[in-house]
Amino acid sequence: MKKMIMAVIPRDEAEQVLDALINAGHTATFSETKGGMLRQSQYTLFIAVDAEQVDNVCSIIKVNCTTNVPVDDELESELTSLSNEGATKVGGAIVFIWDIQKIETY
Repeated sequence: MKKMIMAVIPRDEAEQVLDALINAGHTATFSETKGGMLRQSQYTLFIAVDAEQVDNVCSIIKVNCTTNVPVDDELESELTSLSNEGATKVGGAIVFIWDIQKIETY
């Protein structure tokens, strides 16, 4: 069965995610979208894959759209629960996955 993965990714991380997906042999359709409280620019990617490829694609997205950012000493104590040895992760994607019932080309 085919699955559709829709990932909403911050604009500044989208190119890296797309490159990683293409290098792994996947294709994606994407569009620039804006939303959220701050109306920030995002990319929405649509990736159709076989069910057994979902975990691989999600892993590629996860690895390529978060960045460790150094946290200074003053903020580190406030972010102790979030920080990892003086750094915290920023970025990330929202991912939706659903079954594809039918694919047609016109």
